[in-house]
Amino acid sequence: MTPPQDAVSEAQHEAQLEAQPGALPEALPGAQLEALPEALPGASTGSLPGPLPGPLVGADWLAGRLGAPGLVLFDASVGAHRAAAHRIPGARPFDLDGPLSDHTAPAPHTMPGAPEFTEAMRALGVDDSDTVVVYDGAGVYSSARAWWMLRAMGFDRAAVLDGGLPAWTAAGLPTSATGPAYQGPRGSFTARPRTGLLVDSATVARALADPAAAVLDARTRERFAGTAPEPRPGLRGGHMPGAVNLPFAALQDANGLMRPAGELRAVFRALTGGRERLYLSCGSGVTACVLALGADLAGYEEIAVYDGSWSEWGMPSELPVTTGR
Repeated sequence: MTPPQDAVSEAQHEAQLEAQPGALPEALPGAQLEALPEALPGASTGSLPGPLPGPLVGADWLAGRLGAPGLVLFDASVGAHRAAAHRIPGARPFDLDGPLSDHTAPAPHTMPGAPEFTEAMRALGVDDSDTVVVYDGAGVYSSARAWWMLRAMGFDRAAVLDGGLPAWTAAGLPTSATGPAYQGPRGSFTARPRTGLLVDSATVARALADPAAAVLDARTRERFAGTAPEPRPGLRGGHMPGAVNLPFAALQDANGLMRPAGELRAVFRALTGGRERLYLSCGSGVTACVLALGADLAGYEEIAVYDGSWSEWGMPSELPVTTGR
């Protein structure tokens, strides 16, 4: 399947990360407070945004609720999209290249601890009672990582904007200039970590030997086979013995929207058979979460993301690596 033109492939994006690692964003203290946008026509400004229809919402759903009390909108763009000049009005930065990853860990985009995640969400004004929608500038790419992190921290009222910013602008909906970092009222969010949603290399190694489990790798076919170089220096090429390749773009249509649930189920079943326990990996734990989103939409219930992904497994070590398809 041809990836959406508006999306950046994982290999290209990770190469950009290596070429332009970027400084950490400006600290939240000192940033200017941005007022919430006026609601678009049809928005329900006098009440909470209502229950989410699922882990994925469309541009129309969001447009009808933008600016509603109790709705928090996050821009989780990474790489080149992180510095985009425009955003959806009122979006706050869910900065995976900055404070929403653990920079003391050897692998990039490592999940921060519960106290650090709690503080970051409170600083961004998130309450436990809020509804959160996340998007990114590439389509459905890094937004899924933010959604999965929230879920792993016990917060279920979160969804991904289908098609991200490209779908929003294609629908003729408004954008605003990207402004200073958010500094509004602090929120009451409290992380309540769930075990098993983010896993380590030892858990993945056991899953590779488990006939009831499937390990899926979201990287490109060339990186999976070891025929294309890894964008991060020092990593071995190839994949985990027993893993199955499912490039994340295969879950999206030509417009960058997630495919219907029935099609997603067929894609997963073609690769995993009857195995219902899924362990998902990629380059740095980001696009593995696109697979997690697709698996959730397809009806899978036992889903885990390998947090270190190939940035950890591919390092020189005794962890086994093979090449070819």
